[in-house]
Amino acid sequence: MQAEPKKSQVGSLVGEEYEVEVGPVAHGGHCIARTDSGQVLFVRHALPGERAVARVTEGEEGARFLRADAVEILSASKDRVEAPCPFSGPGRCGGCDWQHAKPGAQRRMKGEVIAEQLQRLAGLTPEEAGWDGTVMPAEGDKLPAGQVPQWRTRVQYAVDAETGRAGLRRHRSHEVEPIDHCMIAVEGVSELGVEKRDWSGMASVEAIAATGSQDRQVILTPRPGARLPIVELDRPVSVMRVGEKDGGVHRVHGRPFVRERADGRTYRVGSGGFWQVHPKAADTLVTAVMQGLLPRKGETALDLYCGVGLFAGALADRLGEKGAVLGIESGKRAVEDARHNLAGFDRVRIEQGKVESVLPRTGITEVDLIVLDPPRAGAGRKTVEHLTSLGARRIAYVACDPAALARDLGYFRDGGYRVRTLRAFDLFPMTHHVECVAILEPTEKGR
Repeated sequence: MQAEPKKSQVGSLVGEEYEVEVGPVAHGGHCIARTDSGQVLFVRHALPGERAVARVTEGEEGARFLRADAVEILSASKDRVEAPCPFSGPGRCGGCDWQHAKPGAQRRMKGEVIAEQLQRLAGLTPEEAGWDGTVMPAEGDKLPAGQVPQWRTRVQYAVDAETGRAGLRRHRSHEVEPIDHCMIAVEGVSELGVEKRDWSGMASVEAIAATGSQDRQVILTPRPGARLPIVELDRPVSVMRVGEKDGGVHRVHGRPFVRERADGRTYRVGSGGFWQVHPKAADTLVTAVMQGLLPRKGETALDLYCGVGLFAGALADRLGEKGAVLGIESGKRAVEDARHNLAGFDRVRIEQGKVESVLPRTGITEVDLIVLDPPRAGAGRKTVEHLTSLGARRIAYVACDPAALARDLGYFRDGGYRVRTLRAFDLFPMTHHVECVAILEPTEKGR
């Protein structure tokens, strides 16, 4: 079947429909299919093995690939469920990728993506990466099909300019899908009632519900020239605003930070700074990193891209009074928070700046342990080359993107390090995102 194209521009295939056999899952929350002519389609809202009608959402004649939505399922996978969220589906909210898949199938597909990226970008099989191929759910997230974990402690709402209603953006779009409830938001976010308020004049509203404290915060981003509304929500909340001129986050009233809890410690996170979104994520990742590194009293360690000091604090606890930890972080406010959070440790130092700039200036030539938790783009060849020169007995790499992880693992291999173990965690249910922890050691140790 091939419908008449609805062409919005010369050569555009947007709106054209193809009946396709859906192939394997791909990195990014879609599956791969091909038109009869062989053109690749990246299809959302489909599952491997299905037969579906795919409607093109982006792409032109002769393009390397097209993007499409599965608008009709002709033959359904056994892994398909009816999407629990009423705002999910083609052309709707872009926050989730896999509402239509059973929880076990979601984790299996994420595992297939990790395996594909490891093989393609690093030349590693799961066995060579010390990985059993599974993606583990967080504690409490193993739910029956049709039930959705409430895990988002931070939700960035977009505001519809015409109605003032809060919602979430549609996939690869600036258009806002108004919602009255986000199913994956934790209760602490939902109970604020952001979706019920009029946010006229605002571009976005971020709601934060801390883990381990009752702290709640909203961060408002006004449209140019707009005045802040009086914020009256259903629970006590601190209010911050993003400055129009400097882009910084400024206190309006209440605390300028929230208090998060992990690994038996309390961490201050200010100005909407980075903290793991899933309530169980920080503890899960600290446990995986420490089990992999096995820190010894008196050792020295680096915590790179250290944020507010989560891993630096865990290392300092375990290395003892004679151990030492250096953290490096580019964000000014995060560095202030990390120094505050770790003030009780005499032998912890936090430096501000980009890792690739600061680390060479430290003069450090050797270290026992390294933790790196880089942004989605990864650490990159230059930084990895520097790290492999320091002789660390073990390195823990925390990755939110399997492609960046695989590329960097290839660089580590070139520098004489092999993957000892890899673990994968489903800390972003219903989305395509997945978190990995790779433990590396010098190759000469052998297997």
